[in-house]
Amino acid sequence: MMKFSLLDKWSPQLLSLLRIVIGFLFFWHGCDKILHYPGMMGDKPLPTLIEVAGLLELIGGALMFLGLFTKPVAFILSGEMAFAYFMAHAPGGLLPYVNHGEPAVFYCFVFLYFAAAGGGPVSLDAMMGKRK
Repeated sequence: MMKFSLLDKWSPQLLSLLRIVIGFLFFWHGCDKILHYPGMMGDKPLPTLIEVAGLLELIGGALMFLGLFTKPVAFILSGEMAFAYFMAHAPGGLLPYVNHGEPAVFYCFVFLYFAAAGGGPVSLDAMMGKRK
């Protein structure tokens, strides 16, 4: 079996890069819901459940971006996305493509992966671990 070894040595750094990008993207979902910036959702009052989701996305996205408390934060965010999928998307049809739930499924499983794998070597978790 042929190995694609060109990127093998970069795997830990790519894990961190994936975490940084996902955290950055998720953070903006929370910014929009809580801070009404960049304003994609408008500035109308939000139902309490969406406010809670917004806080999780804002704070959790920032923590994921930094790689701080990565495993527990990722586990919570994975659960949030599973909950969001079944509450908001699944009633619209069986397939995520049909019910527009693909981003929720994607985030759910990426966060589940980070809950198991951690934040990688370029993270505050790794930096604090080296100090001990």
